[in-house]
Amino acid sequence: MTSLDALVRPDKYPRAAAYDPQWMVDNCMGPNPLWLLEDLGRDCAFRPGMKVLDLGCGRGMTSIFLAREYGVEVWAADLWIPAEDNAARFEQAGVGDQVHAVRAEAHDLPFASGQFDAIVAVDSYHYFGTDDLYLGYMVEFLKTGGRLSIAVPSLHRELRELGGIPAHLRSGVGWQVLCFHSPEWWRFEWEQTGLVQVTASRAQPDGWLDWKLWCEVCAEHSPDEAVRQASRATISMLDADRGELLTFALVTGQKVASSE
Repeated sequence: MTSLDALVRPDKYPRAAAYDPQWMVDNCMGPNPLWLLEDLGRDCAFRPGMKVLDLGCGRGMTSIFLAREYGVEVWAADLWIPAEDNAARFEQAGVGDQVHAVRAEAHDLPFASGQFDAIVAVDSYHYFGTDDLYLGYMVEFLKTGGRLSIAVPSLHRELRELGGIPAHLRSGVGWQVLCFHSPEWWRFEWEQTGLVQVTASRAQPDGWLDWKLWCEVCAEHSPDEAVRQASRATISMLDADRGELLTFALVTGQKVASSE
């Protein structure tokens, strides 16, 4: 049996180690978002008082983390979780005055041009951001010099190089694994637009091990049977892969001044 205490890892994730493991598991909607955000945060240059959009925030764990750990003001946007549910979570966490809950779809965001100093998307951007045209829409909400930072499931090699989807990925994720890309793919995609300068683009060297540990804990301790089942399926996929292909990509781009 994998203990909840296995999620307390001050050597690797000292900020996330301060958060209740059961609270993290109870709010699970995918890979551990606090571990991903803590690593991604190294590239984000957060400063207290910054205005940050947390896009695809799920149940708001990342939004709470951003407010507490970096002192930023957060707009927590998600399509699937009612804003009032997240607002109650933010109040309970003591950050209700720093975090604004918004229910919104990624292609219809209710924000002003240039509203944000930074946009963060943890385990969400791959669902909509692989559209070649999406970055142009996204950067409209950033100030010039603002940063877009994403943490997404990734592959060390592109599926096109492999000639198709390996069986263990098709079994674990389905055809939707087509939205998993390497950091190099994201860098090329973003830089070719001329809209951002990519300041960081890296793969977690042992991201699959973090992912597996998280799933092992969720498979045993989540109160949600759907989460337990999904976690077990992900463990099987990760065991078959052994880090050959699967990891996480952490990518940050800084909006450049318009040449128009």
